[in-house]
Amino acid sequence: MSIDFEIPAEAKAIRERVRKWVQQECIPAEKELDSKPFDEVLGRLRAKARTQGLWCPFVPKEYGGMGLGPLANALVQMELGESTLGALSMNTQGPDDASMMTILAHGTDYQKEKFLKPLLNGDKRICFSMTEKAAGADATGMQTTAVKDGNENYILNGEKWFSSSASVADMALVMAKTDPNAPRHKQYSTFIVELPNSGYRIKRNVKNMAIEGPHADRISGGHSEIEIRDLTVPADNLLGGEGNGFNMGQHRLAYGRLRHGMHNVAKAQRALDMAVAHITKRSTFGVLLADRQAVQFMLAECASELYIGRLMLLHIAYKAEKGMDLRQENSIAKVYLAHMVHKVIDTAIQLHGALGFSQDTPLAKWYTQRARRRRRFAIGRDVPGEIKRMSLPDLIRQSILFKKVLTEDRWMRGSPPRMTSGKLNSHASLKWIAFDRSSGLPDPAQRDRRAVRLEQQFISLAASIGGDAGDAGDLSRREVSVLLA
Repeated sequence: MSIDFEIPAEAKAIRERVRKWVQQECIPAEKELDSKPFDEVLGRLRAKARTQGLWCPFVPKEYGGMGLGPLANALVQMELGESTLGALSMNTQGPDDASMMTILAHGTDYQKEKFLKPLLNGDKRICFSMTEKAAGADATGMQTTAVKDGNENYILNGEKWFSSSASVADMALVMAKTDPNAPRHKQYSTFIVELPNSGYRIKRNVKNMAIEGPHADRISGGHSEIEIRDLTVPADNLLGGEGNGFNMGQHRLAYGRLRHGMHNVAKAQRALDMAVAHITKRSTFGVLLADRQAVQFMLAECASELYIGRLMLLHIAYKAEKGMDLRQENSIAKVYLAHMVHKVIDTAIQLHGALGFSQDTPLAKWYTQRARRRRRFAIGRDVPGEIKRMSLPDLIRQSILFKKVLTEDRWMRGSPPRMTSGKLNSHASLKWIAFDRSSGLPDPAQRDRRAVRLEQQFISLAASIGGDAGDAGDLSRREVSVLLA
């Protein structure tokens, strides 16, 4: 069977519309920000975008969006990222877009009417307050608490760190611990908080290495340190039910990471285009830079890495379209694309010489600002590349273990798994895998505790696919591989 890499004609047409929009409207409008109010420039862009049907690409049409699927949206985002006003002009900027998706998927009718509607209209903005100083990239280390006060309200106390866009937000999604005795990933819940609120105090916007131009707070939103003290939140503002905050947050962040990657590709492409334009008109010692082999090698490397990055994103979009698990690919893409865009922009600066080092081009700003170095570090507000690298071996080991389950006649604590009519007896097999994955821990008691916990997680996952909760049913090879992927 052949692999079809053809992009549907409709998706191509949308990409072309957005490409023209960015090149003809957004990039020229960037220059206006030096002399005109931000709201005036963005307001004009947004009004024009809506008249052309370019609004909220991923939002269903019944909610006023374009209703694009993962593939078409990926193509759109890889164009919008070329301009700092691209995503904002179509109301698909982060962190708002991922929060809109979360409320759309998990919100009540009341929450959609009161909170989602003004977000979709572009009248309000929203931030996401999850990360804390003490926890960093470990979201399960959150210490902010939410205690129920009767049946009407929750009282939140704690602190947040690097809450992106909090300083320009009209509401916030705040994660807090509601049940410290629940299983690790069921301890947390998410609340919609209207801002400003005396219980949600912005202590400061944390300064970082980024070069900040005019309206930086409106464009990138800044990263705020938040003090949460006796914050009263109505029970009606609990999003998705108690204990579901962590899972919702991970799904939300997964899309955000992909969007960052899509914008990284776009910004890298613009940087490469600038480099090509420069070397084709710049000569040194009587030779055009474009004719120097060393320069050609540099451009070839950048173009190659960009090509790989695009294929990564399109493959992930394809898997998303098919409803397939994409955690491993998402982690790989986050790490690769962050380093790719850094290399391409660094190369573009090098080829521009002193001009690239100056602030007469946007390259230096891009190098330090929101889409470049910050996305390599992720500065503790999401997951740094090193953490994603740490997760990859575990994902790979899981797939290797699955192959062992099907091919090796060995055992650990009980009978080895057996295949019956192309099926794997799930309860025995998942139990075997749980003990196998725990065997590397030095302390026997710790091994046993982890094995039991993993076994229960596997059984729960198996039951959700369609097996019996007590026995986990019999799963096909493909179904078990999905569980372990």
